[in-house]
Amino acid sequence: MALNYIWVGFFIIAFLCSLFEFFFNHNTAIFQEIITALFDRAKTGFELSLGLSGMMTLWLGIMKIGEKAGAVDLLSKAVSPLFTRLFPEIPKNHSSMGSMMMNFSANMLGLDNAATPLGLKAMKELQSLNPNKDTASNAQIMFLVLNSSGLTIIPVSILALRMSSGSVNPTDVFVPILMATICSTLVGLIATALFQRINLLQPVVLAYLFAVIAFVGGIGYYVNGKSQAEIEVFTSLFSNLLLFGVIISFIVMGLLSKINIYEAFIDGAKEGFNVAITIVPYLVAMLCAVGVFTASGAMEILLSGVRCLVDLLGMDNRFVDGLPTAFMKPLSGGGARGLMAESWKIHGVDSFVGKLTSIIQGSTETTFYILAVYFGSVGIKKTRHAVSAGLIAEVAGIVAAIAIAYMFFG
Repeated sequence: MALNYIWVGFFIIAFLCSLFEFFFNHNTAIFQEIITALFDRAKTGFELSLGLSGMMTLWLGIMKIGEKAGAVDLLSKAVSPLFTRLFPEIPKNHSSMGSMMMNFSANMLGLDNAATPLGLKAMKELQSLNPNKDTASNAQIMFLVLNSSGLTIIPVSILALRMSSGSVNPTDVFVPILMATICSTLVGLIATALFQRINLLQPVVLAYLFAVIAFVGGIGYYVNGKSQAEIEVFTSLFSNLLLFGVIISFIVMGLLSKINIYEAFIDGAKEGFNVAITIVPYLVAMLCAVGVFTASGAMEILLSGVRCLVDLLGMDNRFVDGLPTAFMKPLSGGGARGLMAESWKIHGVDSFVGKLTSIIQGSTETTFYILAVYFGSVGIKKTRHAVSAGLIAEVAGIVAAIAIAYMFFG
């Protein structure tokens, strides 16, 4: 329903702005510009989705090998000691623990199709432990916030879209996205723990947090003071090496597990093609709405106000052009994707703004959508501090994305 209001709102605001341009500024070409933008964005949306199909086919094929080889199970076991402390209300051997860990593991590997049903299953199992069926429990809120923080190791769709948009080096945002999404998850975890009075100063929890912070801090320390060229070389080398390492490790795991690697790849590749084709109408719809909104001058009015405020504060205002993606992200993943693609069209996919919106898109998840789907699936009406904690994580991810974009791409 929220997406419906957003989509219609773009067209209504664009219509009002175009009328203002026509009657008060005597801009007789405004309606032609809007229609041209509408048709142009429809073409762009289809071209992006077509380019996306190859990349999605490849990566979901690779991911299916990892899934069948036990990569998801391995990740589940790796985070099990942490989760038992973050969800103290859940009995140790309860089925919900396994479903949650499988959901998080699938999200980390970019297995969206597998993650959603696992998440809904976990929510239903958590609901069986919930004494107040219409009110979210602490465990359900922690699960939702960690989901909405969007921790993803491999942002498949963003890399695929960058490649299909003609990026010279589509993976150069990989490390920045990873750092931003980790920051979002850490802040979301800490905020929820404070709401729920969970002690994070336990040795096991601190060990996990220290490892994550050391990883992010280590990368930040390494790139600090280096030239732009040196940072780009490091990011490209590290990102591509890590991605290729994941592919090789999945294949080796498949060999050791004695699965039919080729058949597993084909099974996943079929899913990838279907995902890419399915996204066509959604991407075209949002790009058209955003294109009309931009062509009418409404987007520039919005950004001009923010840009003036930033200038008064004496700050670099280049990040302002990436804010529409940030504003949309908590409401709609499709809408944010459309605004990200729009920023690429205007500024270039390899521009500072193009890279910033890529990082923002990968730093967090769609908080309100996740809350609606997951809580709605079990009939929860009272969300307690879920929205507050989720939005705190969302804002942290966006702020981190901006800071990291300046760190890596200056």
